[in-house]
Amino acid sequence: MRISFHGAAETVTGSSHLVESGGLRVLIDCGMHQGGHEAEELNHSPWPYEPASLDYLILTHAHIDHSGLVPRLVKEGFRGPILTTPATIDLLGVMLADSAHIQEMESEWQSRKRQRAGLPPIEPLYTVADAERSLLQARPLAYGTPADLGHGVTVTLHDAGHILGSAIVELEAEGRRVVFSGDLGNRGTPIIRDPERLTAADVVVMESTYGDRLHPGKEDRVRELAEAISGTRAHGGNLIIPSFAVGRTQELLYDINLLLEARRISPGRFFIDSPLAISATEIFRRHSECFDDEARKLFADAEDPFHFPGVEYTRTADESKAINNLSGGVIILSASGMCDAGRILHHLKHNLWRPEATILFVGFQAQGTLGRRILDGEKHVRIMGEDIAVKAHVVSIEAFSAHADQAGLLDWIGAFGQNGRRPSRVFLVHGEPTSITTLAGLVHDRLGYPVTAPQPHEGFEI
Repeated sequence: MRISFHGAAETVTGSSHLVESGGLRVLIDCGMHQGGHEAEELNHSPWPYEPASLDYLILTHAHIDHSGLVPRLVKEGFRGPILTTPATIDLLGVMLADSAHIQEMESEWQSRKRQRAGLPPIEPLYTVADAERSLLQARPLAYGTPADLGHGVTVTLHDAGHILGSAIVELEAEGRRVVFSGDLGNRGTPIIRDPERLTAADVVVMESTYGDRLHPGKEDRVRELAEAISGTRAHGGNLIIPSFAVGRTQELLYDINLLLEARRISPGRFFIDSPLAISATEIFRRHSECFDDEARKLFADAEDPFHFPGVEYTRTADESKAINNLSGGVIILSASGMCDAGRILHHLKHNLWRPEATILFVGFQAQGTLGRRILDGEKHVRIMGEDIAVKAHVVSIEAFSAHADQAGLLDWIGAFGQNGRRPSRVFLVHGEPTSITTLAGLVHDRLGYPVTAPQPHEGFEI
């Protein structure tokens, strides 16, 4: 069996790993690279394999850094089944279409510039039609249900607790069990269940996003959210929250609802200004099979934590533009979470220069993204061709992360070997170099596992 690492190697985005066994070629994830011009170029680079040569694609979840190149893969020749959970299929229906729309808009904008310079137009990475066609190959696979892929290879998905429908991938081939963590969730996250702890594997491929740090506790998260809302209102400014449309927005709504019910914040206007987040929230309501006991009980009691007095969902562009005429303490949740596209750019453009405003980051900001530059303290940033001064308060709440922290990662991998089947090798992916190095040392020293941080496109016989 051979594993090759074609994405998320020594970086956080672009997850993609190829498994070859018994003549079968299985790709685990096909993610988009995110984080500036260099990352964007990677999305257009030649495939390290022929798409038509792949037999299966297995997706761990719907986040674009794990699924965003699927339409291009299909467009350029992949014809096999795409296996993933039912909830992920539903989310892909809106997320890939949204990504394709961004590709089309960007291509149109760039082509106009090139035309004025006498250059030929450029084609989008893929179109909405390409995204829709790719979904025709999706096949649902429920948690805990083994699927026979042929050639002696079986796959089973387990709950990763990261976002709705997220999965850990367990492959059995050639008498070996290989486990891909995907993105592991943060224990105690609202709505969805905690990550499932597996106990037997020969090889583990594990994410390491927060391998060098710990998250604050849940109560710290809720308290800091209440302080950010109340503090911004006291200053008379708006609170802008760049929020991932899937998972993070729904968690925030859940916690804001709890704060309102407990009277820890006063009522006000809360805008969910992202068509993708609105559609994702509707999909959340349809997949209670992924919920934890607390969320199941809320919905069973006919309480909807995503809808409460003061929350307003704005789908149209005109509704979105109207928000920018408001001031004095409105709360705006908008995508994208790393500020690299979408309506959040307009809200930053209208509020980032205001000293009374607050920008609240509630998720990981990859190197090279606008969100990371703001969080790192840049005094001026360029948004939509305009230089914008950064005078707003900039706040980050790391406990909202949908990723397991260092303790959570060590707890998850520490469960292996409890029945005597210990990993002979651990590969760390989906992390920046410092987090990978720190976690690798801890995994080796505490558990004794040989640890490898693969280079981009590096392959290993296992």
